[in-house]
Amino acid sequence: MVKAIVGANWGDEGKGKITDMLAQDSDIIIRFQGGANAGHTIINNYGKFALHSLPSGVFCEQAVSIIGNGVALNIPVLFHEIQEIVSRGVPEPKILVSERAQMVMPYHILLDQYEEERLAGKSFGSTKSGIAPFYSDKYAKIGFQVSELFMGEEALREKIDRVLLQKNVLMEHLYHKPLIDPEETYQTLMEYKAMIEPYVCNVSAYLDQALKEGKTILLEGQLGTLKDPDHGIYPMVTSSSTLAAYGAIGAGLPPYAIDQVITVVKAYSSAVGAGAFVSELFGEEANTLRMNGGDGGEFGATTGRPRRVGWFDCVASKYGCRLQGTTDVAFTVVDILGYLDEIPVCVGYEIDGQVTTEFPVPWKLDIAKPVLEVLPGWKCDIRGIRNYEDLPENCRNYIEFIEKHIGYPITMVSNGPGREDIIYRNK
Repeated sequence: MVKAIVGANWGDEGKGKITDMLAQDSDIIIRFQGGANAGHTIINNYGKFALHSLPSGVFCEQAVSIIGNGVALNIPVLFHEIQEIVSRGVPEPKILVSERAQMVMPYHILLDQYEEERLAGKSFGSTKSGIAPFYSDKYAKIGFQVSELFMGEEALREKIDRVLLQKNVLMEHLYHKPLIDPEETYQTLMEYKAMIEPYVCNVSAYLDQALKEGKTILLEGQLGTLKDPDHGIYPMVTSSSTLAAYGAIGAGLPPYAIDQVITVVKAYSSAVGAGAFVSELFGEEANTLRMNGGDGGEFGATTGRPRRVGWFDCVASKYGCRLQGTTDVAFTVVDILGYLDEIPVCVGYEIDGQVTTEFPVPWKLDIAKPVLEVLPGWKCDIRGIRNYEDLPENCRNYIEFIEKHIGYPITMVSNGPGREDIIYRNK
C-alpha cells in the first residue's frame, strides 16, 4: 500500500509529525520533491529535531528511508543530518538515495543568494538554499545526476567545463562576483561521491519489488498546494510540484500505486515567505497567535523567520485538498486555539464586491478580502485527550464546521506536538 502525506496550504502544516507517526507501521518512507529549503519538525522519544533533507521516518528502526529522484539533493546537508541524529542516540537509519536524483551544486546556492541580493525589495523571499537555480538547471538539462559521479573522469570534467562556461557569464556580467573554478568543482564532486556512495540505489527497481511484496510505503511531501508552481500562488511558489500526483514521478512509482492521500491541514493558517495570504493577521493579534502556535511559536524550521499567521482559510484549504486528491485530512495544532474566546474562520473571499468560495488565480488574491464567520472557543487545554467524543463541544463544533466547508473527511486530529498526541476519528 502506498500513502502520500502532503500539505493543503503554504507548508508548515505539521506533515513531519504525521509522517513520523504513520512511519511506525510502514516499511519505506520516501522524500519525493523539494530540498533542504524547508524543514519538518519532529518531537519523539529521541528529542526534538528539525529535518531538512532526511525523510521524517528515519526514527523508525524497521523502515527504509529513501531520497527519491525528484529531490534537490544537497549531499553535505544530508550527510551532516545523518551524523547529527546518530550523535543524539538515534540508531543508524537505513537510507537509500536514487541514482537519478540530481545534486544541489555549491554554485546553485551562490546564484540563489546573488539573485535575491540583486532583486532586493522585489525578491521572492527565498531561503537561499539553491532550490530555484537547481530546478532551473534540471529542466535546462545541465544538472548533475548522482549517477554521473561514477562516470569516467574525462567525461565528468568535460561536462563541468561546459556548464561553468554558462555560469561564469552570469557571475561576471550579471552579479559581478568571482568566477567558479572547474578544478575546485571537480574536487567537490569527488567529496560528494565519497559521502553518498554507500547509499546509492536503483530506487525505482527497489520500489517495484517492494510493491510486489506488499510493503507499506509512505510518500512525504514538502510545503503545500499553494506553493506548487502550477497551481499555487505563482510566482511566490517553490520550484517543484508539491502535489501527491508528483509523488509517483519523484519516487519512481506507477501513478495508480498511490492508494491514500493524507492531506495535512492546520487548525489556523501560517506561512513563511512572501505571497498572497488572504486571511493573514497583523499586529498584536498576529503576534499572540504566533507565540501561542506550533511548538514554541511559529518560526521557520529552516530559517528561524517568524511565520505569517492568520485564521483558518476554508477557501484555500478546500482548493488545496481538491488538488491533492485527498482521501483523509489530518487536522493539526488544534490544541493551541484553546486561549481564544472566539475563533474567526475565513469562509469566502470578497473580490470586486462579489463573494466566492472558489480559490482564484494569483492576481485576484491581491484584491481579495476575507469573509469571516466567528465560532465560540472552548477555553481549555485539550492535550492528553485521546477520544474524539471527549473533546469540548465547541472544539468538536469547530472541527466539524471546518470539515463541512472544505468537503473532505477529517480522520485525524492532532492535539499536541508529540507522536502520541493524536485522536483518530472514524468517518
